[in-house]
Parts: sequence; C-alpha cells; structure tokens
Amino acid sequence: MSPSVAIVGAGFGGLCMAIQLERAGIRSYVVFERANGLGGTWRDNSYPGAGCDIPSHLYSYSFERYASWTRRYLEQPEILAYLEHCADKYDVRRKIRFGAEVRRADFDGTRWQVTSGDRTEPFDVIVTGTGQLNRPHLPDIPGMPDFGGVSFHSARWNHAHDLTGRRVAVIGNGSSAAQLIPRVAEQAERLYVFQRTPNWVIPKPDTTFGPLARLGFRFVPGLQRAYREWIYRYAEATLYPALAQGWSADLLRKRALRHLHDQVPDPALRAKLTPGYPPGCKRVVIDSAFYPALTRPNVDVVTDRIVRITPTAVETAEGPHEVDTIVYATGFRTTEFLAPMEITGRDGHTLEEQWKGGPEAYLGISVPNFPNLFLLYGPNTNLGHNSIVFMIECQVEHIMSCLPYLSANGPIEVRPEVMAAWRGRLDAAMARMVWGGGCRSWYKTAEGRVTNNWPGPTTLYRRLTARPPAPAYRPVGPRTP
Repeated sequence: MSPSVAIVGAGFGGLCMAIQLERAGIRSYVVFERANGLGGTWRDNSYPGAGCDIPSHLYSYSFERYASWTRRYLEQPEILAYLEHCADKYDVRRKIRFGAEVRRADFDGTRWQVTSGDRTEPFDVIVTGTGQLNRPHLPDIPGMPDFGGVSFHSARWNHAHDLTGRRVAVIGNGSSAAQLIPRVAEQAERLYVFQRTPNWVIPKPDTTFGPLARLGFRFVPGLQRAYREWIYRYAEATLYPALAQGWSADLLRKRALRHLHDQVPDPALRAKLTPGYPPGCKRVVIDSAFYPALTRPNVDVVTDRIVRITPTAVETAEGPHEVDTIVYATGFRTTEFLAPMEITGRDGHTLEEQWKGGPEAYLGISVPNFPNLFLLYGPNTNLGHNSIVFMIECQVEHIMSCLPYLSANGPIEVRPEVMAAWRGRLDAAMARMVWGGGCRSWYKTAEGRVTNNWPGPTTLYRRLTARPPAPAYRPVGPRTP
C-alpha cells in the first residue's frame, strides 16, 4: 500500500516531489499551497527585471529539458510559465490545494496530523518544499510605519504604483536590487540606492536563442543534454573552487574588479562599490546592467547609515533624502526554515526547540525525532555556484528511496549518531569555505553559523543522497495498517 504524502509548497521542490510520486504511480498525496497560484519564489518575485542567474538549460528539471527557452538567462515570466507547463504536463495541478496554508503538524506516534485552516488530516509522510526564499525580511528602521508615501518589499511588488517621475529609494543592493535598479532608474526622476555593504559583481553573459538554436535544442539528438552538462561541469570545475578558496578564487576577484573598472569610470563611485571581503563570502551578483545604472545622472549611491525614515524621506547621518516611494530589497528570513509552521515530532519534541542553536538536518533532508518528515532545499543545501534544481532532484530521489523502506518498517527517522557524524563532517568542510570571511550574509544566522549553504561539490551530494536509506535510518513506531 502506498503511503499518504503531504507536500507543503508548490514551487520547484514541491512540484518535483509531486511529479515523481505521480510518475511512480503513487497518487495518495496532496500539495498544500498557501497562495492562489503555483511557482513559489517565481510567483512572488515579479519585480521589474526579476530573473535567474543560473543558465536556463540547467535551471530546469533533468526529466523535463525544455527546448523553447528564449534566452540563456531566463526572466521570471518564462520560469513561471515553465513550472505551469510542468504541472499540467505531469497532471499534478489537480492535486494542489490553493489557499491552504499548513499551520501545524503533529506526529501522533504513527502518523502526522496536518492542520491547514480549520481542517486536520492524517498523513504518513510530510515533505516540505517551502524553500529558503519565501518569507520577506524587512529591516528594523525607526519610523518605517510613519512613511507617508508608498513602500513595499521587492517580493511583494506593487504593480499598480507607477514609478514614472517618482523619487525612489531602494534599500539594499543584493541580487534582487541589482536586477530591479536598472529598470527603476529608467523611470524614476531620482533614485537613491542605499548600500550597507557593496557586493562583488561579475558580468552576466546573457544572449537570446534564435530560431535555429531552438530548433537545434529540440531536434538534434543529444545537443541539449550536452549543453546542459557543459554548463554544469564548468560551474563545478571553476566556480566551486573559488568558494573553497582554491585555484580560481583570485581569478574571480580579478574578473569582478575588471568588470567594476570597465563599467564605473568615476574613482569615487568605484571606491564605494569595492567590497572589503573575499568574493563569494556573500552571494556574488551576476549582472551586466547594474553598474551602468548606478552611473546614471539621476542615481545616487548612498553609503551613510540610515538613522530613520520620516513621512517624506529616508534620513541618514548626513541628512534627509526626500522620496515618495521606498522599495525594500532586503532579502528574506532565510535561516528560519519551515517557520511559521509549528511542527511537533516524536515524544513532544518541537522543531523550534530542537533548532534553537540553528537549523540542521541529515543531508539537509531528515531530522532526528521527526519520523517521516523530509525537507526539500533544507539546511545546508543552498548553492553559491550551481543550480538548486539539481540539489532538489537529488533530495527527491533520496525521499523516493525512503518510501518503500518506511512502508515495510513503519515510521523511520535518521539515527542520532548519523546526524552527529553528519554535523561533524559539515563543520570540517565549512572551515575550508569562503563564507566565514568576515561578511554578513543571508547564508548565516545572527551568531555567524552558516546554516544555508552546501560546502562540497554537487557531485558529492549526488553520491551521498543516492545511498540506500537503511543504514542511516531506524524504525521508531508501528507500521500503519
């Protein structure tokens, strides 16, 4: 008998899990989606210029290698359309409950009791696909509620608010800001970019795929597979060593500095935009339009500390900057995995309490004391150099291999000694990485622990997740009748 599966979230992770269950003939699943549409982060982030910095042929499922991509680096509408296409092609849309936010899940010793709205239902398995970039982070700046103009987070873009002729403040300068600032600068009368810390930026080698290229990807045997494999291998061979402070680290720094020098002729502005930490400590921005936008005559880069927001201005120690619109491009609450769901596992263990020192999971997937709970894009599985879709597929494959084991043995959880060994292995690998290089980033908790990133090559992660589950897991309860 197939286990019943609750999937939380209908983004890349949740859809991948649903599709693989469907392909395996397991139909006893439900996808809970709090919003009224699928797509996750690619539904939410619809700001002007929103797109992906991973090449399109790699930022897609291996089992659905789409031949109709229009460009090398996709923008948000095309990614969302791809996910809609996958949901329809594999007939999983019918299993998605939209507007159904999972508030809590409680393990009763045999099954999970999942509460969504005022309805509680039993499931054998929970798979969370909520991701790391789903809860916007707003800064704590005095006076924010007093602002008299229009303000919003970049992931909650106000499309009804026309920026033409406006005086706009963008607070933040990470990947989202780098994408939206060029578009906003074209419309605004004045744009103030408030920068706390500069980012390393390298050029984005974007290009469109013409009709002949698209025909080749569609009809020439092996061409798309070979192109995808080349992108993957290049990232592993050149970008990962830079993050591991290996042979390509200096090349990455030189490339970024050359890009800055080529695009920003003003020495004073270049000085503002030059980071004081090693490349890769924070996520490297890949964009070719960001720097030129900052050199426009209607754009000011402000590095003074913001002291307050008044009804008409963003005020720094140097004085007020009068604006009528504020865009908070301040990222997400990335280290609060699964929040605000309340999850209670075996013997009353709560995930919130167990993760008080920082989220952790075996392979980023499984947590001791929480049987039959599996995470997609969980702790220490984010990447700074390759496609997260690859990691999600590895995780789904691992979960699929666990289902027959738990069906035969009852609820299973990762062994505590396996989790302890995993923690030690992660810590040792993390010590080699650049992320500890003295910068603040969304990879870390407030205490400085890196909870988001995978510190190894993705080839290693694929091997680890492909191992049989039996040695790492143990049965902890009776079989479901």
